[in-house]
Amino acid sequence: MKMSADLDQTPRSLLVSERSTFQDQKNRVSSQVEQLHLNYKVSMLLPDCGSAPHHLDSVLKSFSSFYLIKDLPIHQLLDQDFLESAVYQGSVYGVSYRTRIDEDNCVALTPKGHLCLSLDKDSFEVLGVEGKPSRFNHRTNSRFIVSVDLTDSCMAPGGRGYERLLTGLRSRLQLKTDFLLSHHPGGGASLQALLSRFDWSEHRPEISCRTLTQLSCPAVLTSDLLSCDPHSFLEWLGAVDAHVSSENSASSFLSSFTCPEPMTTVSRALNVSVCGLLLPQDIHRLIQHIRSSLEQPHLESWASLTVHGFVDSPVSWGDNEHGVLRGGDNFYSLLMVHDQTYYLHQATGAHDTCPP
Repeated sequence: MKMSADLDQTPRSLLVSERSTFQDQKNRVSSQVEQLHLNYKVSMLLPDCGSAPHHLDSVLKSFSSFYLIKDLPIHQLLDQDFLESAVYQGSVYGVSYRTRIDEDNCVALTPKGHLCLSLDKDSFEVLGVEGKPSRFNHRTNSRFIVSVDLTDSCMAPGGRGYERLLTGLRSRLQLKTDFLLSHHPGGGASLQALLSRFDWSEHRPEISCRTLTQLSCPAVLTSDLLSCDPHSFLEWLGAVDAHVSSENSASSFLSSFTCPEPMTTVSRALNVSVCGLLLPQDIHRLIQHIRSSLEQPHLESWASLTVHGFVDSPVSWGDNEHGVLRGGDNFYSLLMVHDQTYYLHQATGAHDTCPP
């Protein structure tokens, strides 16, 4: 049997890397954290740390709650009370839950008030509003994107654009989906106008900690540069987070992965993961905390933090379209060094827009 041409090659990916310092007022860390709106996981690796320090635990436990609404009719995101109490105030984050961007209708609501619908062809034609073909159609015009700024004056309740979209979602397409929703800083109070009408549950981000001993790791800095190329370093970080051994023993047939050279061994390290609908504001506070911790003399000279966007979100960087056919990479990784130097790596897959 002849192998498909699609399987003959590794999916293309894009990695954008930069080195700078937090002391540079023009550093891009804060802006990049804000650009990835819809995050589902943050992973940290803290060398020479056996358990989560109390102050770190406090930061993680202060992450914002999020809400899961069952079978939300999407036209309810146009409800006037919800618009006034949450969307017009800014910083609402929402994404359809357990929908697949390459097969299902997917929805996102971004903090600037943009509603993004990624629709299959039939649903788009039934909806009957203006849109455009997806940039990532792997078949001719099989998927369409409808993107609406709910804060624009033409989308004010009662206006022509508003009524057309509302009628399409309420009477023609009648799109429903489980939906994750959060808001900063209003939280549940500002979302109550919407939550009170549906079956919903409140959730806290899930925190897991794992202590590693005798961890083989790259000798991170050599002459102020990474000791290995960014791809190898990120692959090693991913292997650590996925519990993949880099020992490559002769008796193991599960993995041939080895730690990049030159390498060193740390006696202990802490691997921490947080999962949920994670807000950029909370991630920014976490970065600030890790920066402060690196100034303490008893800790190792570096720490890493990796943030993953939702694989099946219709948007990735900013309000740019996100697409998945193979892979769906959608993350950034920050390596922080004790002298305030940082290395920022942003990764996307074959069906995604280049990071800003």
